[in-house]
Order: sequence, then structure tokens, then C-alpha cells
Amino acid sequence: MTNTQKWDYSLGLIQIDGLTPSEEFLELVEKEKRGEISTADMKKALDTKYKMKGETIANERPLFVSEPGNVD
Repeated sequence: MTNTQKWDYSLGLIQIDGLTPSEEFLELVEKEKRGEISTADMKKALDTKYKMKGETIANERPLFVSEPGNVD
């Protein structure tokens, strides 16, 4: 599977969930597909954009909750 196919598959899964990626994210994806930036560069750009109080959003809240009230 090519890098482009992986991104197309991933973006398709996001859309199946009824979500729409931002234009900025899609621009980063296209740059990564063309080899202009790395995945690490994408992460850095997103971390910078969503930085809150010295921590990224991912560090602010759990990614998955197994049951209401229980945080894994």
C-alpha cells in the first residue's frame, strides 16, 4: 500500500464517522503525500496549533473512555 493510499484510506474512515478534516489538516496531508514534510513535521505543526497551557490537547484528556465515569 502506498503512502497516498494509506492517507486516502484513513481520510475515508474519518468521513465514515461523519467527521470532516479541516482544510489546514488536509493541506498537511497533501504535503506529506508529496514528501514535502514528514509525519513528524505534521505532528509538530498540529501540536503547535493546538497547544494549550503548555500541553497538547491529547495530554489534556484521555483518548478513550471504556465506560462512563471510568478513564483508562
